[in-house]
This record gives sequence, C-alpha cells and structure tokens, in this order.
Amino acid sequence: MNFNFLTPVSDAILAHNELTAQQALGKKIKVHSRQNGIPDLENVQMAIIGVQENRNDVNYIGAPINFDTIRKTLYTLFPGNWHTTIADLGDIEPGETVEDTYFAIRTAITVLVEKGIIPIVLGGSQDLTYANYRAYDSILPMVNVVSVDTNFDLGDANLPIKNNSYVGKVIVEEPYNLFNYTTIGYQTYFNSQEEIDLIEKLYFEAYRLGEISGDISRVEPLMRDAHIVSVDLKSVRAAEVSENQKYSPNGFSGKEICAISRYAGISNKVTSFGIYEYNVSKNDSATAMLVAQMIWYFIEGVNCRVKDDDFKNENHYQKYNVLVDNDELIFYKSLKTGRWWIEIPFLPNVNNKLKKHTLLPCMHSDYVHATQGEIPERWYKAYRKNSF
Repeated sequence: MNFNFLTPVSDAILAHNELTAQQALGKKIKVHSRQNGIPDLENVQMAIIGVQENRNDVNYIGAPINFDTIRKTLYTLFPGNWHTTIADLGDIEPGETVEDTYFAIRTAITVLVEKGIIPIVLGGSQDLTYANYRAYDSILPMVNVVSVDTNFDLGDANLPIKNNSYVGKVIVEEPYNLFNYTTIGYQTYFNSQEEIDLIEKLYFEAYRLGEISGDISRVEPLMRDAHIVSVDLKSVRAAEVSENQKYSPNGFSGKEICAISRYAGISNKVTSFGIYEYNVSKNDSATAMLVAQMIWYFIEGVNCRVKDDDFKNENHYQKYNVLVDNDELIFYKSLKTGRWWIEIPFLPNVNNKLKKHTLLPCMHSDYVHATQGEIPERWYKAYRKNSF
C-alpha cells in the first residue's frame, strides 16, 4: 500500500533520538525517516500516526500543530517488558480540504487494522474520530466507540461537521455501523439537558466524571467491548497540562487518564486508539509528557492482553445463573483473569442486530447486585438496544 501522504518524522527529533540511552523506547521504534522512508510493517503490532488537522475546531484561528515535543518526550521513555514491535509512521499533513485529510486517515487506518496493526492517532481536533470510525466501514458490520470527553459532541447533524458535533454525523450518516457509543467522564454543566436525554433515549452509555473518578476500575469493562477509543485532552483537569491546553479546573488527573489509557490497551477488541485536541504551546513540557505517558500506558496494556473470552471450554470459566424477578441473568467468570461477563439474550421475534447471544463485559459488583435483586443498568440498555 502506498503511504505517500505520510510525512517523515523530523530530522531534529531523529538527531535528538541519537542522544538518548540505548535502552530508550526511541531506539526500539521503527521510524519513518526522510533517509530510510517508511519502515517495513512486517511483524509490527502498533503504529503511531500524527494528524496535523484542526480546521474543523470551532475555535480554529489558523494556528498550525505538530507533535515534535510529544515524540521527543516519548522516545526518551524506557519501555516495559514488552513483546510488541512499534512503528512511528510520521504525520498526515492537512490536505487541500479537510475531506482530503479524512480520506488519508481512513485509508491509513483501514490498511493498518486489516494488517492487524493498532494505529495510535495523535490529533488534531476530535472530529478526526469520524474519519477513524468510517475506516471501519469495510471491516466490521457493527462498531463500538468509547469517547473520553467532557462533552457528548452530538451537535446538529444537519450542519457541517465540527469537533463539537462529529458524533451526530456518526449516528445519522450511512452506512449505519454504530452499535454503541459510550462517553466516559462527561461533565453535566458542559452538556444541554436535551443532549443528555438523547443519549438516554438512544440507549447509549454515559458516565459522569465523579462516577469514574470515584472508582477508576469501572472503565475496564467499558473498554473491553470497544473497537475505537477516542480521548479528548480537554477531559484532563487544567492543573495537569500546559498553558494552551488548560480547559477546566475539573477533569481527570494524570494518573487517572493514564489508567484509562492502560484499560484501553488491555481490551482485546480495541483496534485503534486516538488522543485529540492537542494544542501546542511554547512551554509544552507538561502536556507532552502526559501524552507520551498515555501512549506508554496504552502500549503497556496491549502487552498485557489475555485471551479470556472463549467460553467453549468449560474448564476456562465458571457460569452463574441468577433469578431476578422474572428474568434469569447468566454471568460468566473467566478463570484466567477473573473478569466477568453477563449474557444478553437473543430475541427471536425482533430485528436483532447481532443475531446471537451477546456477552456484555461487566464487573463482579454487577453479579453481587443481581444476587440482591438489582438488574444491572448496562444489561438493561444492551437488552433494549438488541431489541431494535
């Protein structure tokens, strides 16, 4: 495949990389350079791509973006005990139109995912998630998207796409591939009641910042069912980032956003991961280090993946049947990892999207609540969604 729309990593970053320790991550990444071209992708499991596109940002004032400071910081970090090969394919520069950039993103992600390579996308405005999603049109019939964001970004789907309205386009435009959309860390005062009601009406999932910060482990089952993960850096509280990146005094801490990134990496289903709304500033060290660490933790998570959702062999799981009112809830617990799933039954008389029993990731606490007569809310929403 011809990736001629990708520009190489800058010579300045490569020169700095030569000065880093021999054990540093930058010495172990296959880098797209001006001298050597695009690296061989054989046996590569993850690929970093920067997208220098932010013209659909509602606050766009013409300021260019680049990811040199992030790369410079990332390359100096030391890898864990990893078994994966990583490539840095350089950047997609803004096309003549934003649609040209979208086309390049879709092309790159489609090729990478079909090769079994996980793209790690650096943006640019978060509307790039729409192009990421459209890359799956020829790959999956139904796609689950998880967005870590303060806002739902629904907007008016009848208006041109912007970074605060791309989700509306995902929902209403053909082909209709979206099965579930989950927002993690939304803050109520940034979202209208009409948007909150619409999320509920569509049986999508939304978790407030306080819910997740109170128990960060709640993110794990949400990520376990995701294919695409999109992180808006505005979800990070202002105290954690550089001046141009500050958005709100409330948000995730650096530790929490890195934990979320690791949960995304651990998920066996996540096949693309993006970090968006990066704003360059003169003193950019805090934001660059945070993004570099988020990438590090995502890679760490991928290296910790365990195939534990094959329930054909009864020696690999335990099954629990719980009667709640007139419903029989069936739970599965992996003996490999201790992770839990709950079964969503197939309804034969309706147009079920998946046409099969669906296993929905859940937590042990969901099983405990079921034994106390409480139906988990995630089960209810998934059951209703499967009934369409």
